[in-house]
Amino acid sequence: MLAALAKGLGPTNSARYEKGKTIMTEGQAGAMMYVVLEGRVAVSIQGKVVERVGPGGVLGEMALIDQSPRAATALAETDSVLLTLNRGVFLQLVKTQPEFGVALLAATAERVRFMASR
Repeated sequence: MLAALAKGLGPTNSARYEKGKTIMTEGQAGAMMYVVLEGRVAVSIQGKVVERVGPGGVLGEMALIDQSPRAATALAETDSVLLTLNRGVFLQLVKTQPEFGVALLAATAERVRFMASR
């Protein structure tokens, strides 16, 4: 659902990452959030994989929401295509497409519950 909503916006881009390439690094400033369109991404904290994100999944949104450093590192586990959204596009989506914001909140809540259950 997030991918379909975000794709409808003009100034977004997709990025290709080959298997093993770093998408974002823990501790660094975050300027983008990503929606996985194809492939699979491994998300790790302090070197331990805590989540695998596939098509339709979101990563990097927390840094855009609160402008804090990245909480995790993300590596392409397979060749992957990700939709990239900068903060301006992200805020525009939240403002103009409330269903995007609701879907993002649901995805974030699901991630928090998953992490709390580990």
